[in-house]
Amino acid sequence: MKKNIKVTYLQTISEEFLSPVLEIWNTKFPKMGIYALIPEAEKDKLSIVQETFRKKNIQLVGGIFPELIHDNQFKKEGILLFCFEAMPIFQLYEDLSEGGISIAKQLSNHLGKNEDESLFLLFDAMVPNISTLLDEIYLELANRVHYFGANAGSESFQPMPCLFDGNRLLGNGLLALILPNHKGAVLEHGYHVPEQTFFATSTSGNRIIQIDWKPAFEVYQELVYKQFGVTINQSNFYELAVHYPFGIVRASDQVVVRIPVALQEDGSLFCVGEVKENSILTLLECPIVDSKKTLDVIHSGVTTLNGETENKEISIFYCAGRRLHLGKENAEKELLDFSELTKASSISGALSLGEIGGSTIQGYPSFQNATIVATSWQ
Repeated sequence: MKKNIKVTYLQTISEEFLSPVLEIWNTKFPKMGIYALIPEAEKDKLSIVQETFRKKNIQLVGGIFPELIHDNQFKKEGILLFCFEAMPIFQLYEDLSEGGISIAKQLSNHLGKNEDESLFLLFDAMVPNISTLLDEIYLELANRVHYFGANAGSESFQPMPCLFDGNRLLGNGLLALILPNHKGAVLEHGYHVPEQTFFATSTSGNRIIQIDWKPAFEVYQELVYKQFGVTINQSNFYELAVHYPFGIVRASDQVVVRIPVALQEDGSLFCVGEVKENSILTLLECPIVDSKKTLDVIHSGVTTLNGETENKEISIFYCAGRRLHLGKENAEKELLDFSELTKASSISGALSLGEIGGSTIQGYPSFQNATIVATSWQ
């Protein structure tokens, strides 16, 4: 496969800085298009970006994330531009009420027959039923495509329009791109899983209402104190809960991470991602995160997909909850360790609010928290 994407980070968002880069690329690639990432702190400058692209008659799609990743650091300023030599098929959905099957049927009309293709999905983190939508999309498309993606939005988990094209900015939606000649991405969290399990006996979308028929927060408090000797209450919930996420135990022995990010007035727990009723849960021993295993799994998977990573450009999404748990210094060390392991020419992406992918090649797409998901471009 030939390389089909160029990556550039601009520290300043202005027409003065954007125009020369776009002109150089457009001269080389007349059918080009751009997928862009913008940090939340720069969201008011999106209109400048859109206007510049309209003047150049260049297609644009992208998302607004808490922060960007470049040079093994988290960035609160600037813009990341991923230039496709030919703009892939994309759809920006503002209304997801028709469900994943309807979306998949629309996208299936644009799929090729004899080449590897990836379905790259960016959701607004406030969409309450992402896991269900993924299940429905997979039910329709199965293994015709590889799946990966992430959630955009604000780290405060307050509603914020975060998905865009050259003209629109919207929330509660989905941006889908069909990437030709692409074999997907690899996802891993490296969290250790204890043996004790319990049941989410009452849930609603992202909310866990009851655990083992008791109020969710009451049980959560007891479990955290019993296992770790830590008292969680209303005042310290956001600060501490990220260190003690739930794991959803699946029949395949895979564990899907769910970080509780808000305590509701009724004692229910709001998580990043759905928790289906009667899910088998465990409280993850996430004070112990196996960073080496995480990076080894991702590196091995990306190498299997696209060959050796040395001198290649790697795209990455890094969970905001993982950074909050590890701390910024340790999270940036993890980025540096990954850079040294892969010997990539660059590692660029965003701090995300939930990630989509699988830890096995051609695996079923899952919506996770606390992970790293990565792919290389050729």
